[in-house]
Amino acid sequence: MSRTVRASTTQTRDKLIRAAEEIFARDGVDGGQMRDIVRSAGQSNPSAVQYHFGSRRGLLDAVMALHHERTDSVLTGLVKTSRGSAVEPAVEGVEGLDGQEAVRALVLAQAEELGTERGRRRLCVAAQLSHESGIRSRVPHPELRGSVHWDVIQRMDDVLPDGLAEPLRRERLDLALTLISAALADRARRSLAGVEHLTGDQIFLAELVSMTTALLRATPPAA
Repeated sequence: MSRTVRASTTQTRDKLIRAAEEIFARDGVDGGQMRDIVRSAGQSNPSAVQYHFGSRRGLLDAVMALHHERTDSVLTGLVKTSRGSAVEPAVEGVEGLDGQEAVRALVLAQAEELGTERGRRRLCVAAQLSHESGIRSRVPHPELRGSVHWDVIQRMDDVLPDGLAEPLRRERLDLALTLISAALADRARRSLAGVEHLTGDQIFLAELVSMTTALLRATPPAA
């Protein structure tokens, strides 16, 4: 394949991904139509998605891969500097994080997507797929396998009350991820629509960390 053809293929894939971010955020991952994505990407071939991504799911995975890559990159930086100071060096890896620090790191990393229009759209898409993390089975989604993102999610387990049964531990972690994703997606949608927020970003994110931590720490239900 020539350099020109490779460049053209890359450009077309990027156009389709950008269009998919917009359509999936607006119409939903199930409601978004491939024909609308192809048209929005300026492609004349109706099979463009199949040609470049193999399927609708392949295109959706490509959108989510960008979200996971950005989150993982930000998390890597946050983990290394979360405890760094003049007297206490930065932690290398997630092992040095306690559970609440892990919650905070995950919220701040995903919140980085609020800073761009594409990021806000990806947050809207990601919230629809938060149940696919793999935490319910403790088997990470392929996109999360071996990532800092997955390791941080696992560290959130430390916030849970002692003695909580394993099924409830998994369910609470899944609920926590759903809360984070839903809250960030709602803020993203409001930003995309030009709606004024009730609070500034700093207060909103601090509140989201506190609420998520409280959910995880809640007293277990009576047997």
